[in-house]
Amino acid sequence: MKKGLLLLLALFPLFAFAQTFNQAVGIRAGLTSGFEYRVYTNDANSYKFLLGTRDEGVQLHAMKEFHQFDLFRQTDQLIFFYGAGFHVGYEQWQKRYTGYNAEWYKTRTAFLAGLDGLVGLEYIFYEVPISMGLEAKPYFDLFGSQMFNIELFDIGFTVKYHF
Repeated sequence: MKKGLLLLLALFPLFAFAQTFNQAVGIRAGLTSGFEYRVYTNDANSYKFLLGTRDEGVQLHAMKEFHQFDLFRQTDQLIFFYGAGFHVGYEQWQKRYTGYNAEWYKTRTAFLAGLDGLVGLEYIFYEVPISMGLEAKPYFDLFGSQMFNIELFDIGFTVKYHF
């Protein structure tokens, strides 16, 4: 009985800060900036929804994420994640017209859809519960101002509150 109680007291500090999160909300600053919502299905998987702005338009991104907690021996708070998904929305741009010694611009709007990739690192402060991360979200667009557009370096900084 005493050994069991001593073992429990000895292991208590290891479990005192272990928290599991079901959801997170936050912001992303980068080429695609906006508000994001993450829902965890288990420790290693989640779904992320990002309502982002880019190219004077708005896009809704939906992504499946995979989390790797055990890649760094120094800490269990630094998490590597990767994933993929899609986005839909619209973008606006100014189209230049010329004629008869005059020029003018018209605002054009077009539907936009495409695929996204995702890779990043996130550091979770379990005591607060806030995380900060750096991620790359390469994407390609169909339609829009260009019929086909690819962006490999949509680097973003994220801050999230986990609950």
